[in-house]
Amino acid sequence: MPPPDVLVARAQAGDQTAFRDLYRHHAGRVYALCLRLRGNPGDAEERTQDVFVRLWDKLRSFRGESAFSSWLHRLAVNVVLNEARTTKRRELRVMPTDNPDVVEARHAAPVQSVGLSIDLERAIAELPDGARAVFVLFDIEGYGHAEIAQLVGIAEGTSKAQLFRARQLLREKLDA
Repeated sequence: MPPPDVLVARAQAGDQTAFRDLYRHHAGRVYALCLRLRGNPGDAEERTQDVFVRLWDKLRSFRGESAFSSWLHRLAVNVVLNEARTTKRRELRVMPTDNPDVVEARHAAPVQSVGLSIDLERAIAELPDGARAVFVLFDIEGYGHAEIAQLVGIAEGTSKAQLFRARQLLREKLDA
């Protein structure tokens, strides 16, 4: 396989084989990131596909000022978070919020099977959406609270509070 910069240049010129090679090389990491952010394998597969569709559209705007993998990583985070915001807005329009059963169902904790060994990935997947996104972006991906606040559309203090909450919930799940 040619070096990454050669593949990127060829894909930018419209070479579908080079784009396929970029996909093969990066799809696993993009999927892992999507899975950590979404907590659901089906959603992660869909978001991974969305990322590469978006990549095909945006590839010509990559100028090489950073590593391609860093640029792709940021694109993936943006795609996942934008989809999450869009889905949330859609759900709020479709589902009435004044019904107590609906509100309770939205915030109900996932049911755990008795005797099920909970590993870290599963515990992360079970975190509430906001806490999971902040935890993954801060503790796993290395973003700062200011960046997370901008990406997710929350206040920096909210990012810190969500991280604290996520860590607390993970400790509880892993100690159980």
